[in-house]
Amino acid sequence: MADMDGFKEASAYGFDQPQKNEAFFLKGNENRGWGVKNRLARIFNPKSGHTVMLACDHGFIMGPTSGLERVDLTINPLIEYADCLMCTRGILRSVIPPTMSKPICLRSDGGTTILTDLNLNRVYDVEDVVRVNASAMAVMVACGDKASEMITTQNLVHTVDMGEKLGIPVLGVTAVGKDMARDARYFGLATRVCAENGASFVKTYYTEEGFEKVVAQCPVPIVIAGGKKLPEEQALELAYKAIQAGAAGVDMGRNVFQSAKPLAMMKAIAGVVHNGLTPKDAFQLYNDEK
Repeated sequence: MADMDGFKEASAYGFDQPQKNEAFFLKGNENRGWGVKNRLARIFNPKSGHTVMLACDHGFIMGPTSGLERVDLTINPLIEYADCLMCTRGILRSVIPPTMSKPICLRSDGGTTILTDLNLNRVYDVEDVVRVNASAMAVMVACGDKASEMITTQNLVHTVDMGEKLGIPVLGVTAVGKDMARDARYFGLATRVCAENGASFVKTYYTEEGFEKVVAQCPVPIVIAGGKKLPEEQALELAYKAIQAGAAGVDMGRNVFQSAKPLAMMKAIAGVVHNGLTPKDAFQLYNDEK
C-alpha cells in the first residue's frame, strides 16, 4: 500500500481542458481494439501515415533465393532502416537478433512451394505469434485459384478471428498465380475480399492503370509488393507512383537486398515513402550514398 505520509489531495482536474479523443490515423481501423491499433502504429509511422516494410520471407516457398543465402549478412544490417520486418518464424528465431526493436510482421502460413502448386497453405498456431512478440500476422489469399481460393480465404478468416481475440492485426496478402490476371480489376477484387474478411491492412501489386481505384475501394490501408528485381530508378518510380495513388507504404524485398547498394536503396525508398521525394531526387540520394 502507498505510504500516506505527505499525501496531497488531488487538485489538477483540468476543468478548462476537455479530454481529447484522438482519431486513429489509419483508415478503416478506428474501431479496432487498442492492441491492434498500438501494433499498427508501430508498423506505420504516425507522422507520415506510411510504412517501409522490408520483406525477407521469400524462402518459405522459394528456398535460398539470391540475396537471402545468408540473411544475417544481407538483411540484419538493413533492419534499423526499415519500419517493419516481414519474415518467417524460422528466420526470426535462427537469425534475427532478439535485441532488435523493430516490429515484426510474421508470415503466418506455410505449405506448398514453387516446386508444386502454390498456396495450399495452413496457418500457424497463433500462440507462436505471441511467443515471438510479432506485431502483425501475414496470410496469403489466392482469389480466383480453384485449388486454393477457399483454403486461403478460410486461413485469413481464422487468423483474423485469432488476431481479434489477442489484439494482433492481420495483413492479407493477395496471391498471383500462373493463371491469375495482374490488372486493377483483379487486385480490386482481391484486396476488397481481404478487407471484407477482416484484414487490418492488405499487401498487393501496383498497376499502371487504375491503381487509384484499387486503393479507393479498399477500406483499409494498402501496401504494395516490390515484386521482381527492377533497376533502382524504376523501383523508386514504382514506389512513388503507388504512394501518389494512395498506397500507405511498400513491402519490398528483392528490390532492396538484390540491389547493388541495399542500404542506399533502403534510404532512398524511405525518402519516397515518408518524405515525398521524387524518383529523380531519390535516385540521386541512392547514388550519393556509399
